[in-house]
Amino acid sequence: MNDRAPAPGGLALVQALVNTLDIESGADSLDTPEGLARFGLAAEGAEGARELRESLRAVCLAHAGHPAHRRTTPLGELLARAPLRVTLDEDGAARLVPATEETSPASPAFSAPLASRVAAAIAESLVEGTWARLKACEAPTCHWVYYDRSPAGRGRWCSMSVCGARAKMRRYRAK
Repeated sequence: MNDRAPAPGGLALVQALVNTLDIESGADSLDTPEGLARFGLAAEGAEGARELRESLRAVCLAHAGHPAHRRTTPLGELLARAPLRVTLDEDGAARLVPATEETSPASPAFSAPLASRVAAAIAESLVEGTWARLKACEAPTCHWVYYDRSPAGRGRWCSMSVCGARAKMRRYRAK
């Protein structure tokens, strides 16, 4: 659906995770071993990844000024279970990494390593000022996540040629 370039830095991971579900067709790549392997997950981690995905989608919808399409666990609550630590290399470059590779005891299906990678990506994007530009398409049958590169940061659709064109055509026909 999305004809835009991928999000920068760690936000590409967040974008890829949220876009594992095509709402219009119902296809979910987290239903496949290959889709799970892409995020370092086994089958038992799929449920937790879906929960994280939908919480991220709700935040991306909020970034675009839209209400969430369904009730989700608040993202902050999920990421609180994903401890991070700071590492430094020999040159003094710092980065956030998962503090543990274990699954959270609070939920056997919860993937702490994936959530920690997402939390690190969000922290990096907050520092870079890019977090709020990760948005979800306003089309109710889409909600595909895209990185808004527009100068004013007011993008509304994942693709002007698909979702944007459909919305404009609906408005035109309504007149």
